[in-house]
Amino acid sequence: MNLENKKHILVVEDEEHLAVGIKFNLEAEGFLVTTVGDGLAALNTVKNADLPVDLIVLDLMLPGMSGYEVCEQVRQSGERMPILMLSARTLSEDRTRGFEVGASQYLVKPFELEELLARVKNLLFQNAGIGTGGGSPAVKHVVEYEFGDAVVNFQTYEVSVRGKAARLTQLQIKVLKFFVMNEGLVVPRAKLLEEVWGMHGNMNTRAPDQVLRQLRKTFELNPSEPVHFLTIRDAGYRFLKKPVEK
Repeated sequence: MNLENKKHILVVEDEEHLAVGIKFNLEAEGFLVTTVGDGLAALNTVKNADLPVDLIVLDLMLPGMSGYEVCEQVRQSGERMPILMLSARTLSEDRTRGFEVGASQYLVKPFELEELLARVKNLLFQNAGIGTGGGSPAVKHVVEYEFGDAVVNFQTYEVSVRGKAARLTQLQIKVLKFFVMNEGLVVPRAKLLEEVWGMHGNMNTRAPDQVLRQLRKTFELNPSEPVHFLTIRDAGYRFLKKPVEK
């Protein structure tokens, strides 16, 4: 296989022994791997690499510039490749902040090698446009989607609500697409956490509720009485393209 056909993974990790171990095992899986030890080098690699970076494995605690800052700057530059954030921090607030700045998934140190490899493959699989969830194949590959007074382009992240441009974070776009793919279905909270956040379903976090509030604020005429983004008590969440007629 020539290099152009290999997925290029950037590993940003200042602990050399860990970076070497991750690189070795990813290369054994057939990936092209570049390792750097700080945030500035990571940003430079994303911008100037001969081969585009397809995925970033990003440690949170880095010298000079934190993983949060690196992730945020990557997203602000317009890059949409998956970012797998690594951290020894276990608080839900740390996870939430990671997702807010654009992380795709969050993996707590120490981790099993098998889980790291599975996360990497899953993120690359999802980013290829195949998606997850129970929606129809046509919906899984949707680029532009209309509901209510909104138009969303999942490829460019352009959003229009009642004729005005709106801004969504990458996490909000990801949650919205998951709801669209499962339109009309009741999605258990555990499934949302596992499929979108990459967390265990029994994780105690308010992250889904926070994102749901943000989506309601953006799209609903009356966020306190939503007609598209519903919470089903003791069951989960439900997205409706067309409100139920009363």
